Amino acid sequence: MHFSSLPSTSQTGLHPRLDEVVRRHLDSRWRQPIRAHTRQAFEVIRDRLERAERLVLDSGCGTGESTAGLARRHPDALVVGIDQSAARLVRAPELPDNVVLVRAELADFWRLLVGAGLKSTLHYLLYPNPWPKPDHLKRRWHAHPVFPDLLELGGQLELRSNFELYVREFERGLNLAGNVDAKVVSFSAGEPISPFERKYSASGHRLWKLTVNLEAQT
Repeated sequence: MHFSSLPSTSQTGLHPRLDEVVRRHLDSRWRQPIRAHTRQAFEVIRDRLERAERLVLDSGCGTGESTAGLARRHPDALVVGIDQSAARLVRAPELPDNVVLVRAELADFWRLLVGAGLKSTLHYLLYPNPWPKPDHLKRRWHAHPVFPDLLELGGQLELRSNFELYVREFERGLNLAGNVDAKVVSFSAGEPISPFERKYSASGHRLWKLTVNLEAQT
């Protein structure tokens, strides 16, 4: 197995502009046009999304290994794995019947779900790109213009990362949005949920988990 290094950053704490950026996004709706391939992918599965009694999202699912595992944990739900890379998705393992894999831009797909009035029951953000350089703050999901839409998807959100700063910033973003119930813990992955979790665990990284009920947001 290829061992990995922890993300390296010159930040010594939360980004000094984090509050300013998050508040600005919370005060406005992102209007960037939705890319055609994502809209098309959404429309292909829209009927199935609308018929699902429980919807579980695996955002940034990579090869779909985590999606398959989540589908086995939640056999009564429609589990949707979303990734922008066709090359990763074609490496998916055998999938349960309650799985759909979608090649799409996450920020666009989330907005389409919100626009259709759809809510997630569970939403997993497993090891998103940490964008550790301070100049890349706005690429982190909690400081991205789509953050309000991500929150509007509702349900139980779970974020996992090997970059504590990312998790702490996400928690702060939730606080600014009116949610003070997020829980952050360090954990050991007895049964890794994804290839990244397996690699980071084997590399001896400390892993972090944030969980929050977005329905409790004020």
